[in-house]
Amino acid sequence: MTEAARLFHGCKPIRDVFDWKASSPKSASSEEGVLDVSSAENVTTLPHRGGGNYDVTRFNALRHGVLSQHTVLPWEDGAEYSTLLEALVAEHKPQGPTEEHLIEELAGVIWRKRRLRLGECAVHHHALKRAFDPDGETARAAVINLIEDIDADCIGDAIRTTDEQTAGDTADLEQDQAMTEEALRILADSSPTAYSRALAALRTDTHNWWEEQLGWNAEDYEEGQIPYAADPESLKRFIEDEVLPWYEKRRQELDYRPLIREQAFGEAVDPDRLERLARYEVHLDRKLERMLAMLFKLQELRRAANPT
Repeated sequence: MTEAARLFHGCKPIRDVFDWKASSPKSASSEEGVLDVSSAENVTTLPHRGGGNYDVTRFNALRHGVLSQHTVLPWEDGAEYSTLLEALVAEHKPQGPTEEHLIEELAGVIWRKRRLRLGECAVHHHALKRAFDPDGETARAAVINLIEDIDADCIGDAIRTTDEQTAGDTADLEQDQAMTEEALRILADSSPTAYSRALAALRTDTHNWWEEQLGWNAEDYEEGQIPYAADPESLKRFIEDEVLPWYEKRRQELDYRPLIREQAFGEAVDPDRLERLARYEVHLDRKLERMLAMLFKLQELRRAANPT
């Protein structure tokens, strides 16, 4: 067995892919079970690059590559793969169908490692979707040592918002609360205009909330709850029973956003799914090492046989 043959021991024989006596991949009969790669619709073509040190004829086997046809999935960018393949050709300067085959193998491994990163990202996104489940425990688990309970609906905001956005939301909350507290101070005055002045002091969204409450029917209230009326006493009760507790709840949600975000991202690490991806990556890394070793050895043998 020759040195080159020993290097390819255990790999698919190159003679099953290329006709060594021809200058281009062979077109075998259907009885031989070999794909006809001479047809134009079956080939992946590298972008043509004029000038430079490129020998265009050297790339014939790669342009009609058996492996390249099936590496890029229909929804992937074939131009990006061709750019990768061309870069590997420029780096390693393969000569002959064997080295060109190894270049295709290298490109395929690197391309699949890129695809693997997309798969890893998809696993995290899928797990994050589960964290949005309102019946889940993500938010409560994040603050279990701080408060008894928290609204699960705040998870989406905690994940999506930045620290700057949270700071802006906090400032907006403080401004809103300050306006409401000013309305409370006005209502403490027994003057006939206290109600109208308190309404004018409220922020628009709080004012609209109050108007909505006034539109409720008696059956809309909980049992034992006194309906609101358009008077100072009712407005004062609405602010103390509804609005001020909402501010406190909202402040907790804003304060705990970083904790909830960390909890959600931590739960997005799915060890079972990631382990399968990691095993596949190890397989690709080993294949990459083998292909590089074979390529370097062949080029070393070639240079030794042709020192000039």
